Amino acid sequence: MDAMRLVSKPEPDQPPALHERAMDNLRYIRETMERSTAFTGVPGWGEVAIGGTALVATVVAATQSTFAGWLAVWIAEGLISLLIVGWSMDRKARAVNMPLMSGPGRKAIFSLSPPLIAGAVLTMVLIRARFTSAIPGAWLLLYGTGVVTGGMFSVPAVPLMGLCFMFLGAAALFVPPAFSDWFMGAGFGGLHLIFGIIIARKYGG
Repeated sequence: MDAMRLVSKPEPDQPPALHERAMDNLRYIRETMERSTAFTGVPGWGEVAIGGTALVATVVAATQSTFAGWLAVWIAEGLISLLIVGWSMDRKARAVNMPLMSGPGRKAIFSLSPPLIAGAVLTMVLIRARFTSAIPGAWLLLYGTGVVTGGMFSVPAVPLMGLCFMFLGAAALFVPPAFSDWFMGAGFGGLHLIFGIIIARKYGG
């Protein structure tokens, strides 16, 4: 009788298969990682555009007869670059349906901001100290530092570009001032062009 009772006893409802929920979670994680990889936070074609305008700024700045004129050219270039990068980052974020101020984009922006602010303060200090020949090297070095820290959340090409900027900046601090414009053009112009093309072709624009 006990055996018959055990056989006829209705089995309880089985819980949903755990592996199905696990597969759903893995699928979500994979899709999220793919979207994060596609959106590097750094717009390749925007970098190319910045490199082009920086080369023009290099030529114009080199023709200035006063430091004030030279500084004005590069400040204007900096503002133009900010507009370009802001527009191109927003465009790239929209292309992958990801908010600009979340994920990689936000991390890149907030990582790059402190070195740029430090560069602005240091520029004023160097001007007051009449040590303006150190400004190009300081700009390149600090910009590279920001790119490296921000690039930790992006594709490998970004921190590598930052290291190249840091190398140029360190070298610019120890060369005669007459070569400063060459280093500025090589960094803000050449490196942006080279790495911008790499990022655009390999990482989706």
